Amino acid sequence: MVNKHRRQIMDSVTKWFKKSMVVAAAAAMGLVSNGYAQAKPEKFKIGGVLSLSGPYGLLGEDMRRGVQIAVEERGGKVLGVPIEITWEDDETKPQPAVQKATKLISEGSHMIFGALSSASTLAVMNLTKQRKVPHLVTISADDKITVPGGSRYTFRTSNTLGMENRMALAYMQDRKLKKIYAVTADYQATRDGFEWIKQQLGPNGIQIVGEDFPPLGNRDYSSIVDKIAKSDADGVLLMLTGSDVVTLLKQAGQVNLGKSKVLFGPVASDETMAAAVGQASLGVNTGLRYDHTIDTAANRKFVEAYRKKFGVFPSMTAGEAYDGMAWWLDTVEKTGSWDKEKWVDAFAASVRENSVEGKKTMRACDHQALQPGFWGEVVQGTPPAPTLTMKISKVFAEEKLFEPCKN
Repeated sequence: MVNKHRRQIMDSVTKWFKKSMVVAAAAAMGLVSNGYAQAKPEKFKIGGVLSLSGPYGLLGEDMRRGVQIAVEERGGKVLGVPIEITWEDDETKPQPAVQKATKLISEGSHMIFGALSSASTLAVMNLTKQRKVPHLVTISADDKITVPGGSRYTFRTSNTLGMENRMALAYMQDRKLKKIYAVTADYQATRDGFEWIKQQLGPNGIQIVGEDFPPLGNRDYSSIVDKIAKSDADGVLLMLTGSDVVTLLKQAGQVNLGKSKVLFGPVASDETMAAAVGQASLGVNTGLRYDHTIDTAANRKFVEAYRKKFGVFPSMTAGEAYDGMAWWLDTVEKTGSWDKEKWVDAFAASVRENSVEGKKTMRACDHQALQPGFWGEVVQGTPPAPTLTMKISKVFAEEKLFEPCKN
């Protein structure tokens, strides 16, 4: 019995040793990462967390469409396998965002795309960092998403609030506005942005004559609109977006507020929001994260494909979603590997020469894409442009918008 027991132990040790040697040999050939073999799967799984309902639900569907174009233009494949996307609605709330992202990761998603709201994105970012899953952000703008040492796995290919706030400040200076009434969504990212702008106004001779902080999803701005109309403000700073800014502008239009006050904000409009507002959006000035009129070869190609498939021009969120996903998939393809760590390293060092907005450079120190900034105004469109379209009035060079990384 003793000899038999010894033989069993020796057999187990031998099997373990042989298995260890196989793993070591595989590692030497680059087939193992973090102790797990990188077998080629049947599908490349993308988990998408978007706001398809709630205050930002107006914008989520366009993001989904932009990603669809990015996938289809490469034949629906990456690294030789079909791309499969599973979409989940976070209802513009952080808790559902984390629940949905957790579900997607447990189902084998190779990456997470989203979310739309910054609060949801920050919550998902903590999860993907813990699970070591690549995370692509193409619209959430809170500066805290991309900070040095924030997350190895999260990347943002679109604007930050900081760059948009700088453009809004420059607009106030260019228009020589002196008295501002500010309406800021009661939401951490927008409150932080407003506080930064507020600190800059005094030294620039601009006075805040009124401020309100309505909750996300507010449906009645009539009392705020009345206070603005009765104020001596020459400009109205709208730190709102999505259905919130749509509702406010509709109610402001009922009293022709735009006739007596300059209406503007970091993300106060695009073609989708302007169409939802109607004629009351004419003259609204805003930062633009993307616009279909940007004159680059890549953008002309994208606009043509988008219009052919959906029959409309791409919106701000559609363009940014397309641009980020196309950049990501191209980078993954270039690695020729199923090692997620190699994808992360490659994206951190990547440059997108043919972005729809011009050159974008991923900054390794904080995983933020350096890029130009666009400012525009809602104007009456002429066919085939939308009835209400954006006109780019100013382009900011990246060096005017981004501060150096502070490690």
